[in-house]
Amino acid sequence: MSGHSKFANIKHKKEKNDAAKGKIFTIIGREIAVAVKEGGPDPNNNFKLATVIAKAKANNMPNDTIERGIKKAAGDVGNVNYEYVTYEGYGPNGIAIIVDAITDNKNRTAANIRSAFTKGQGNVGTPGCVSFMFDKKGQIIIDRAECSLDADDLMMTALDAGAEDFSEEEDSYEVLTDPDNFEEVRKALEAGGIPMVSAEVTMIPQNYIELTDETAVKNLQKTLDMLDDDDDVQAVYHNWEG
Repeated sequence: MSGHSKFANIKHKKEKNDAAKGKIFTIIGREIAVAVKEGGPDPNNNFKLATVIAKAKANNMPNDTIERGIKKAAGDVGNVNYEYVTYEGYGPNGIAIIVDAITDNKNRTAANIRSAFTKGQGNVGTPGCVSFMFDKKGQIIIDRAECSLDADDLMMTALDAGAEDFSEEEDSYEVLTDPDNFEEVRKALEAGGIPMVSAEVTMIPQNYIELTDETAVKNLQKTLDMLDDDDDVQAVYHNWEG
C-alpha cells in the first residue's frame, strides 16, 4: 500500500456528504433512475442497479428511500432523460482527472466542468487522454476498528468470494475486485456481517503524483471543490497524492 490513506480520503468525503446528505441522495437517485431505465427494476437481473444500491447503502440511504426511487423510476421510464457523460483532463502539473456526471443538459454540464478545470489552471482533454492511467476496479473499504474478523480471515473470505487483491493499512482494509465480480464479493462480505465504509466500482490510479508547489495545490483544490459542488457531477477520480 502507498502512504496515502484511502480510508482517510473516504472519511473526508463522507463528512462532506453528511454535511450535504440531500445532494448525495439526489445523485444516487439519478443513478437509480438511469440504471432502471437501462436494465429494469430488479437488481438480481440488473448489475448496474445492484451496484447503485450497494453505493446507496454505504452512504446510509434508507431502504424505503431506495425502494421508492426504484418504483418511481420503473413507473417513469419513458420520462427519464438523464444520461451518463464522462470528461477527462489535466489539473496543475499534469494531475490526471476523470469526471463522471449524470445530466439532463450536456451543454450546461460541459460548460460547468470546463470552467472548473480552467479556473484551476487546468484543461479538459479528449476522451481517453488520461483514463489509460487508471484501472477500473471494484473497491471495498472496511473500517478496521469495526471489523470483528482478523486480517487473515477477512482476506480469505474476500478471496474465496472472488476478490483479486486484499491489503491493509493501520486503520482499514481494502478489497479490490474485477468489476464483473464486485457484486458477488460485496454480497459475500455483507452476508458475513462485515461492515463496509465504502463499496463501489471506481477508477484507481496506477501511480500517484505529489504536489509540492503551494499554488498548484490551491488551484487543484479549487477545481476539485467546484466539481464537488456541481449537482451534475457524480464522481471525480484523480491521481493526486493528497
